[in-house]
Amino acid sequence: MKEQVKEKQIEGFLDYLLVEKGSSPNTIESYRYDLVDFLQWLREKDGSILLSHVDRLQIIDYFAYCRSRQMSPKSLARKLSALRTFYKYLLLDRVIEKDPTANLENPKPARYLPGVLQQNETEMLLNAVDTSTLKGIRDRAVLETLYATGMRVSELTGLHVDDLHMEFRYAKCFGKGGKERIVPLGSYAIDAIKVYLEKCRPVYLGDKKSPSLFLNRRGGTLTRQSVWNMMKFYGEQAGLGDHLSPHTLRHSLAAHMLENGADLRTVQEILGHADLSTTQIYTQLLQKTISEEFKRCHPRS
Repeated sequence: MKEQVKEKQIEGFLDYLLVEKGSSPNTIESYRYDLVDFLQWLREKDGSILLSHVDRLQIIDYFAYCRSRQMSPKSLARKLSALRTFYKYLLLDRVIEKDPTANLENPKPARYLPGVLQQNETEMLLNAVDTSTLKGIRDRAVLETLYATGMRVSELTGLHVDDLHMEFRYAKCFGKGGKERIVPLGSYAIDAIKVYLEKCRPVYLGDKKSPSLFLNRRGGTLTRQSVWNMMKFYGEQAGLGDHLSPHTLRHSLAAHMLENGADLRTVQEILGHADLSTTQIYTQLLQKTISEEFKRCHPRS
């Protein structure tokens, strides 16, 4: 009888999501899966307990169990959302008087450290380009620009010749949401772009017209996929593997600037991060490097 009550409560809740809340089929199925998982855990702990009799400590115990299964923060957050919504439904329906999920902390999202190159590895990557060819001249300009500015690949391929202000050592690019920002151009990037504009771009352009800065051999705008392939190719050429992406240079710029004493706000402005906390993840890389060097070099590490 109690099992029928439990299942009836879940089905009533799912009907409520569909009819009252207008939830999508995917959301409903996800919540069904999460509630059934919770119900199965309850059965193993205490087969006699009803969903409406669960207390806060049991909810906490369930999430400890979920973490022991190595669930990701994203999965934990979805399970908590399912339970919160379910118990709010029971509260509205006056089946319960107190919500056991009230004031529970949201699982913190995972903060993954981005892959970066060491400073000498960046030099190896850039020096792997054969600048005796037109393609090499262009590719060197592309890679130097990526590393100098920390641009996203979409920002780089969207650059126009008129966005360059090399006499003032900066470029203008448009980031997420079309937001404009100014990024500095280093001397190596400026030199590489000048050679590209003089020797390569006119040949690629031919008798066509294009505002785009970086072009392919047919005179069209260089694509994001081409830049990805470029990174993989030169990564292999430099002996760094084929896992590199345009974002690798963006991450590397941030890490290298912090290693050399830049402040977080400067790096945030260059990368175009809306939130400083996004930039702060690079400080973990710096701390990791310091720890590794300490262990390697200190006689009593």
